[in-house]
Amino acid sequence: MSASDNPAAQKAAEEIRLGLLTGVAAYTFWGLFPLYLKLLSDVTTFEILAHRIFWSVPFGAVLILKRKQWGEVLTALRSPRVVFFLTLSALAISANWLIYVWAVINDRILEASLGYYINPLIYVAAGVFILGEKLRRPQIVAVALAGTGVLVMTFGAGVFPWVSLLLAFLFTAYGYIRKTTPVGAMPGLFIETSLLAPFAAVYVLMLMFAGEAVFQAGPLSMDIILMLAGPVTVIPLVLFALSARRLTLTTVGILQYIGPTLQFMLGLYYGEAFTLFHAICFGLIWIGLAIFTIDAVRANRVR
Repeated sequence: MSASDNPAAQKAAEEIRLGLLTGVAAYTFWGLFPLYLKLLSDVTTFEILAHRIFWSVPFGAVLILKRKQWGEVLTALRSPRVVFFLTLSALAISANWLIYVWAVINDRILEASLGYYINPLIYVAAGVFILGEKLRRPQIVAVALAGTGVLVMTFGAGVFPWVSLLLAFLFTAYGYIRKTTPVGAMPGLFIETSLLAPFAAVYVLMLMFAGEAVFQAGPLSMDIILMLAGPVTVIPLVLFALSARRLTLTTVGILQYIGPTLQFMLGLYYGEAFTLFHAICFGLIWIGLAIFTIDAVRANRVR
C-alpha cells in the first residue's frame, strides 16, 4: 500500500515536509540575520539589544494570543522556580545577543559563525561535566578536533576566539536551562523578554533624554528597522518550534548547520580576514562536526 492510499501515512509525510520547510526557513532566517544588523551599523550595540528585547514583547503577545497560549504563560508565572530559571535563561540569551550584535557590527561574523559551529560540541561536553554523561569514541574525536581548531586559531593566527567561545557557552547554558524548565518555546521567550523589557525601555528613554539615541532622532525608516527587531527575533523561533515538533532530533541537528554556514559565507562576502590558520581551524571543526553528525545518525538508528 502506498502512502497516497494510507491517510495516516500521508498525513505523517505532510507533517515531515512541513517540519523540513519550517526548519530550513528558521535556520536560514538566523543565518541571514547579519544582513539585518548591517543596516544598523550606525546604532550602538546596547541600543540594538534594547530594541530587540523591547519590541519582542508586543509581537510575542500577539502570537501568544493567536496560538491561545496565555494559559501556559500564566501557569509558568505562578511558579517561582520557573520564573527564577527563566530569569537566568533571559540573562544568558541577552548576553548571547549582545556579543553577537557586537561581533557583526565590528566585522567579526566569521568568529560568530565559528561559535555556532562548535555549539553542538560544547553542548555534548557540558553533558559530561554537568550531567556526568559518557562520550562515545566518535564524540571524543569530534570534541578533540574542535579543541585543536581553537588552539590553532589562538596560537597560529594570534587571536583567541573569545567571541566564538562565549557565544557557544552562553547558548549552551541557555539551551540547558530551557531544556530543564517546563515551559514552551514561545511562552518562555515571551516571559524572558518581558522580564528584561522594563530595563530595555528605561535604557532607551535615558538615551533619548541625553540626545544619544538613534531611535526617533533620524529618518522614519531607521525607526521602523529598529522596531522590526521584535519580529526578526520571534519569527524564526516560532518556525523552529513548528519544525522541532515534527522532526527527529538528528534531523534538527543536521539542519542547524545552515545558520553558521550562511553566516560564514556572509563573513567572506563582507571581506573579513580569512587566513590559513582560519582555514585549518574551520576545517578541523567541520571534520569534527561530520564525525559527530554521522555518529548521531547511527545512534538514532540503533535506538
